Amino acid sequence: MKSSNIGGQAVLEGIMMRHGDDYAVAVRKPDGEIFVQKEEYHSVIKWKALTKIPFIRGVFNFIDSMVLGIKTLMFSAEFYEDEEEVKSEKELTEEEIAKKEKQEKWMMNATVAISVVIAAAVFMVLPYFLSSLLKPLMPSYHLRTLVEGFVRIGIFILYIALISRMDDIQRTFMYHGAEHKCINCIEHGLPLTVDNVRISSRQHKRCGTSFLFFVLAISIILLMLIQVESPLMRVIVRIALIPVIAGISYEVLKLAGRSENPIINLLSRPGLAIQKLTTKEPDDSMIEVAIQAVEAVFDWRVYEAENFKTAEDL
Repeated sequence: MKSSNIGGQAVLEGIMMRHGDDYAVAVRKPDGEIFVQKEEYHSVIKWKALTKIPFIRGVFNFIDSMVLGIKTLMFSAEFYEDEEEVKSEKELTEEEIAKKEKQEKWMMNATVAISVVIAAAVFMVLPYFLSSLLKPLMPSYHLRTLVEGFVRIGIFILYIALISRMDDIQRTFMYHGAEHKCINCIEHGLPLTVDNVRISSRQHKRCGTSFLFFVLAISIILLMLIQVESPLMRVIVRIALIPVIAGISYEVLKLAGRSENPIINLLSRPGLAIQKLTTKEPDDSMIEVAIQAVEAVFDWRVYEAENFKTAEDL
């Protein structure tokens, strides 16, 4: 396996693929046609160097990923707006269009900010308060912190299990599977065809699901090492450590994506297991969308020629 550094995510009836600063969104329109749009992503982080420094870059790359993810999700949703809404938008003046774009940008930034706050509250603060209820039965701080970590992971898995029951989410998870299968197909030296993608694995070590699991697991270790007495300070520490945890998790994820070391593979197994919930087997029409998204930003033929020997080369 050779890492290609391609990343992506599922969107509404489609897939976004990113390689370097280029990204493409491929969407299966209601009429069955595949629409592909390629653009260059401009980071919300003004100091580009921050996205290159180990253990710091993870935080800023995560922010960029959230912004781009929400942006492309909103873009894909536009193909499924009501006809009356689409018709009214065509009648907008340039000034109204500029105003609408400004509102959408504000909504996107607000969505990112609110998502971060909710995630911190649900996955960092709530498990602490739940584990605190065990103090009379469990005086040991370290044992309660361990229980807190497992509660945090339990909430995460329960959340995924619940939303995966929704029809729209199931289709999104199928596109998520198609995204992984395409990347695995390329990184294992197979030509990017529907047949080859179909037989490739829908699990990948660089997946965002694995990143989130590393965040939850590493938080247990750090919180056991940093002990404070005040309940208020314990809450503050948990929030303050989020960037540190994200930075470490990002580096572990990058290492996992390019290493076949047995220990690294062992550490990756829980995240891969959770991916069985966040990915589903796609149909061929979804694979076709994924292939077009990949080919818009990445020349897989050149990549495979440089990294894999074909039968003709032997």
